[in-house]
Amino acid sequence: MDDKQILTRIRELVDDEHQLRERLRRGEITSAEEQARLRHLEESLDQCWDLLRQRRARAEFREDPDTAAARPAEEVEGYWQ
Repeated sequence: MDDKQILTRIRELVDDEHQLRERLRRGEITSAEEQARLRHLEESLDQCWDLLRQRRARAEFREDPDTAAARPAEEVEGYWQ
């Protein structure tokens, strides 16, 4: 996945998040359903941002950005902010 594809995926996930919140507002899903789905979306977003940062760091240091790989959600979610 290249940078452009990652950014497209990030936009899709953000759109999904907005649609999910709208569905809750309209009463189409419960708050519990929204929270469960939001957690998954947030994990996916964090993985995408992590992959993008890896690729950009490799490019900055003249390494091949295509060697960057998505890390498991458990690993990405465990990072300190």
